[in-house]
Amino acid sequence: MNTTIQTWLAAGPLLTDGGWGTQLQLRGLAVGKHPDYWNLTNPEKVQEVARAYVDAGSRVILTNTFGSNRFILGRHGFDDKVAEINAEGVRLSRNAARNAVGSATGNAVDGIAKVFASIGPTGVVLMMGQVSEEQLYSAFHEQATALAQAQPDALVVETMSDLAEAVIAVRAAKTTGLPVVACVVFDSGKNKDRTMMGQTPEQAVEMLTEAGADVLGSNCGQGIDGFIPLCRRMRAATTLPLWMKANAGLPRMVDGKTVYDQSPDEFAEKAMQLIEVGADFIGGCCGTSPEFIAAVKKRLTARSEK
Repeated sequence: MNTTIQTWLAAGPLLTDGGWGTQLQLRGLAVGKHPDYWNLTNPEKVQEVARAYVDAGSRVILTNTFGSNRFILGRHGFDDKVAEINAEGVRLSRNAARNAVGSATGNAVDGIAKVFASIGPTGVVLMMGQVSEEQLYSAFHEQATALAQAQPDALVVETMSDLAEAVIAVRAAKTTGLPVVACVVFDSGKNKDRTMMGQTPEQAVEMLTEAGADVLGSNCGQGIDGFIPLCRRMRAATTLPLWMKANAGLPRMVDGKTVYDQSPDEFAEKAMQLIEVGADFIGGCCGTSPEFIAAVKKRLTARSEK
């Protein structure tokens, strides 16, 4: 295990954050607008989201840089701002973490949040010839370098549906020298235990470990009930730390809006089951909010006091 990660986990599982997109929309982000550009135009609102998660109990928060690679930014006309948007995303989350209540030592177990910078997919498909491996690597390397220069604590390659793209992203991220988390989406197959490309949790473990990932896991794609068997299978296949961030159940449309029915308490109860089957980093994805993180924090605190 990476020694830095090992130190952070010394006191037990770490609570991460929840969904960002819906939180930004609650603060005025219009549907269809690129969230990451808000790092430059509405930094106070972006930092407000990060701080809300820290206040709720997150000891690892992400950055508003999920779509800050040249491909995604280029679709919005911002491909010349890769370095600026990524650096600002890290700065805003670092400010939120620095303002957390707790020890000033910077140690996660003492209560200060760590910043794990987010790297999401490019939205182009390798197997369909839309892009070359070299082009993907260059884009991920560019983003990872920009993020690393702003000094986050780690990088998170997340929401990957294609293991080939995930492997390229991890290899690019590893050149920074920072710890790297690698997460894929399992939302396909009869049991929702396959990626969109048909790959299994065991295949994900093997390929991402070989690529150099320090932490493995899954996020998005389905509700937390489905994450329990996924986590169990990944734990059986690896001794590396596991990262799990599930959605708040299955979404449904109400009056043109996406609604998630799972309550924070229901989610928190299942989160404890995830920890029992091997999760080391626990948080939420789509449909989750600071209220969900606070509910998980409450149960984690009670668990540690037993």
